This record gives sequence, structure tokens and C-alpha cells, in this order.
Amino acid sequence: MNYRLDERIPRRGTWSEKWDTGQQLFGDQDVLPLWVADMDFACAPAIVEAVTERSKHGIYGYTLRPQEYLDAITGWFSRRHDWEIDSAWLTDAPGVVPALSIAVQALTAPGDAIIVQPPVYNPFYDVIRRNDRKVAENPLILENGQYRMNYSELEALMQDGAKLLLLCSPHNPGGRVWTREELEQVGSLCTRYGVKVVADEIHCDLVFREQRHLPFASLSEAHAQMTVTCLAPSKTFNIPGLATAFTVISNTELRRRFNDRLKALALGSVNYFGPAATIAAYNQSEDWLEAVLDYVQDNRDYTIKYLSTHLPEVQPMLSEGTYLLWVDYRKLGLSGTELKQLMYRQAKVAFTEGSVYGTNGEGFLRINLACPRSLLTEALERFVAAVRR
Repeated sequence: MNYRLDERIPRRGTWSEKWDTGQQLFGDQDVLPLWVADMDFACAPAIVEAVTERSKHGIYGYTLRPQEYLDAITGWFSRRHDWEIDSAWLTDAPGVVPALSIAVQALTAPGDAIIVQPPVYNPFYDVIRRNDRKVAENPLILENGQYRMNYSELEALMQDGAKLLLLCSPHNPGGRVWTREELEQVGSLCTRYGVKVVADEIHCDLVFREQRHLPFASLSEAHAQMTVTCLAPSKTFNIPGLATAFTVISNTELRRRFNDRLKALALGSVNYFGPAATIAAYNQSEDWLEAVLDYVQDNRDYTIKYLSTHLPEVQPMLSEGTYLLWVDYRKLGLSGTELKQLMYRQAKVAFTEGSVYGTNGEGFLRINLACPRSLLTEALERFVAAVRR
């Protein structure tokens, strides 16, 4: 089926955070936005139809979780990831970032150290600091164009008393899909030092053909008992505006603590459109996802080739998953401030400048590849021309 992924759908004037904040964020409404993780592809037809039909009822009242919704989630993770989930382990949340914050509050105390592995998704820092916890950085090591974990430093942080690890899997912005051996080594350390894991696996379905995502909690019963897994169909199926997400927590005590905190914050309500969209996504939209994955992988390969030809001074990292490309621009000799000036003022394009992901993100930028090829090409041409000028 043709899902029209090449079509440039106008989004300005639709209250889009991505397209309608150019003046506010970048000083120019005409900047091409390839920054926030929001696809420029139309949703799968089954999702559009499900949301449209639900809207026709005309009464948008408080909503419960139907069994069909729970079955859609458990069926998807069984088929797609060989992970057998009991529906009793599922807890709803308005988004993965709120779920991360709730888990931090539920599983740690003010002043506790929480481990992050930068460069990493910047809200990780927010949910730690704004909850009066301490950031404990375990920087990833860049080696042969790929990130790997520093286990000796990770163990040292645990020995020093860190209580929790925020695991980004697949990794954003680096695009790594962690291997079984890597995840098992993390689990072994966490078991030894009694460290809990909150796994942000929102990009779990966005891995390329040669890769396979392994849910951290699926590796063993020991892994499952230490883990809160945060998930959503939002990145996979481009429905972040529907604010529908969930956690998987098999450990009864961890689940009780998470749910107690969720109720204390009065955040347990279900989005009216969320179950319908999730059911349509997981039960009827797998072909759409496969088409998107092929398209994004082609965009990745195209971007790497384009930059190697026209701007070999920058070095893209070969991403294994997500629709984000992490690019090393350090050889250009630009500071983060200078890069933003070049992007926003001269190229009129917005990639994400890497320092927001931690200090070892400085000298890098992140490109959103989930867009029509013509839009990606225009953004790359603008960027390269500005650098050359």
C-alpha cells in the first residue's frame, strides 16, 4: 500500500509545536524544523479512521481502559518483541516523560543520586533535578563511530550509592540498539548493588532491519523485578499529541509505589482518543510501520552519503534505531552558539544542537529523519551551503 510518505503535508498554522514555534525558538518562522522527535508523515489510515469514528460520538467524557486496549498492547509486545506481558502489569500515564518523573518520585528520595548515560535525552536531567535528586553522569564512550557503555565508571557510581539508573534503550540521540550482552552486564551490576532501573523504551519499535530491540525487563526474572519500563505508541505511530502512554511493572511492590504516586498526582486519567488509537496502531498498522522504517533507513543512508560527499568535515554516526541521526561537527571548529547562529540565521534550518544532551554532546547535532525526502534534502542543502559560505 502507498502511504504517501513523500508527500509534504502543510503543518504550519495547525498549533504544531514543531512547525509553529519558529519565531519563538529560532527567531524566524520560516526555519525548516528537523529537531523535535515528531514525524512529518501522516498517521496510519487505521489510526485516522479510529480517531475520526470516535470523535463522531460527540461526548468526550471520562474514559476507561477497555480489555481490547490491554490485549492490543500485550499482543503487540508478544508478536514484535517476544515479551509476554501480563495486563495486570500495565499502568497508564499521560506520557513517557511524566512516567519517568513519577518513577523517580516513587523509587527514590530527595537527595538520591540517579544515573544517566550522556549524551542522552535531555528530559532525563529535568526529571532528576526538578525532583530534588542528584544527577550522576556515566558518559558513554565514543569508539570507532559508535557509543559503548563505561561499566567501570557505572559500577563506581553504584558503589557510591546511586539508587536508580535511567536507561535509554534504544539510545536517543546516539541511535544505539543495545545488545543482550550489554544489557545483561548492566543488569548484573544493578543486581549486585541493589539499583533499580527505569527503562525509557519509547523508540523500541523504531529499529532497522539488521537490528533487534531487547526489552530490558524481558531478559530474565531478575531484570524484570528491578525494572519500570516506560512505553508508548506515540513515537512509533506518530501520535504524541494524543498523550497516551503506559508502564510495564511486574514487581508488585514497585508497581504499588508507582501507582500510589500516580494517584497522588491525579494523573491516572485516560485520554478519550488514546485507547482507540492504540488499538488501531497495534492491531492494524504494522504494515505502515514497516514502510516507515524502510523510508527512514533510506533517509539515513541518503543523509550519510550526502554529507560525506558535500560536507566530509562532519561525521554522522550510523544509527541502529530511532529516526534520529547524531552528527559530529567538531571539525568545523564552531561553538554551540556559533552553530545555532549558522543554522537559524544563515541556513534557516533547525537541527538540535547537542549540548542539551549533556556536556559530551557538545560538538554534535541531531537531525530528525522522519520527513519526506524532499524536505530532508532542502534542509541538508541549506545547511551545507551555509557552512560553505
